Amino acid sequence: MGLTGKLVAATEFKAGGDVFHELFGHKPHHVSTTSPDKVQGCDLHEGEFGQVGSIICWKYTHDGKKKTAKQLIQSIDEEKKLIEFKMLEGDLMEEYKTFLITLHIETKGDIDLVTWTLEYEMLNDDVGHPISLLSFFIDLTKDIENHHIRKP
Repeated sequence: MGLTGKLVAATEFKAGGDVFHELFGHKPHHVSTTSPDKVQGCDLHEGEFGQVGSIICWKYTHDGKKKTAKQLIQSIDEEKKLIEFKMLEGDLMEEYKTFLITLHIETKGDIDLVTWTLEYEMLNDDVGHPISLLSFFIDLTKDIENHHIRKP
């Protein structure tokens, strides 16, 4: 089994791709208000929200456990609505040597798609692929969508 992997999932986002990109690109500290059961906070550790090179720290609940993640905002492409987060520290780094999360919003016709890409290198063959984490991101996307769509 190879130690590197890549998982990709895309889901429709009915509340507008610009809304989603703005939230993760410039206001990640607001994610906890849209999905408090999954994300308990996002703090700025260094730099500025929305700036490449800044470091942010997440507090989240995954698989029933409270976890943390310290990430570098590696790149932001406003035109392509693409953001890359490189993991620096936290629970994931106990099992993975490297971990990159890419978030891309694409509009096809009048449909906005949010695509999550996880690229990683496992520390050893005993580590599993982060399929439940990818599912977590899809569920988080749906929570954010539901928060932004006004129900009649």
